[in-house]
Amino acid sequence: MFLEISGIKKHFGEGESRVDVLKGIDAQIEKGEICVLLGPSGSGKSTLLNIIGGIDNPDSGYISINGERTEDMNEKALTLYRRKHLGYIFQMYNLIPNLNIKENIEVGAYLSDNPLDVDSLLKSLGLYEHRHKLPNQLSGGQQQRTAIGRAIIKNPDILLCDEPTGALDYDTSKEILKLISDLNQQYGSTVVMVTHNDALKDMADRVIQLHDGKIRRNYCNEHKLSVEELEW
Repeated sequence: MFLEISGIKKHFGEGESRVDVLKGIDAQIEKGEICVLLGPSGSGKSTLLNIIGGIDNPDSGYISINGERTEDMNEKALTLYRRKHLGYIFQMYNLIPNLNIKENIEVGAYLSDNPLDVDSLLKSLGLYEHRHKLPNQLSGGQQQRTAIGRAIIKNPDILLCDEPTGALDYDTSKEILKLISDLNQQYGSTVVMVTHNDALKDMADRVIQLHDGKIRRNYCNEHKLSVEELEW
């Protein structure tokens, strides 16, 4: 089993203000799968993504990637784990404004022992002719492509996507989702994507539906659609 999520519990606040956000999450994700974490706001999906990413610590339970368990790691080991295994794509692009597009992507390459070729990736992203521009000279969709490039250049085992199309219009959202799907097929990265958009479950190999801190459904998608076929 590639990614194992076992007994994850997490709360915020204490006393009367205590909120139990995750109430015992168990799931397994195979290598190379696109997994969609689906649920309404407040269901716990972003908290779970942050725990998988080693950004947040659970109260109990553990995450294991290829047999490496996060609960056994000190802070230094956890930093190495994030560098070695994970690429992050957020709703906000978080690009460095005074670096050009190629340089922004190369920032990710410095974190990897085995980075992808930056020029080949720029071409896959449709950004090669824009590589010398600054982020503020690009559209929102092009900035999100750059952020995806920065994550994927590391050649990560797992690509963590937190509402990656949340700030984009419909057509640009479909372009970005197709790019994520294409990169999954091309490089074999496992994709874990948080969304509240129900339509996106149809592009996934695995769907984990969260509600009120628990898994409501966890299933493999037998009738996966291409991104072009999605409608919302």
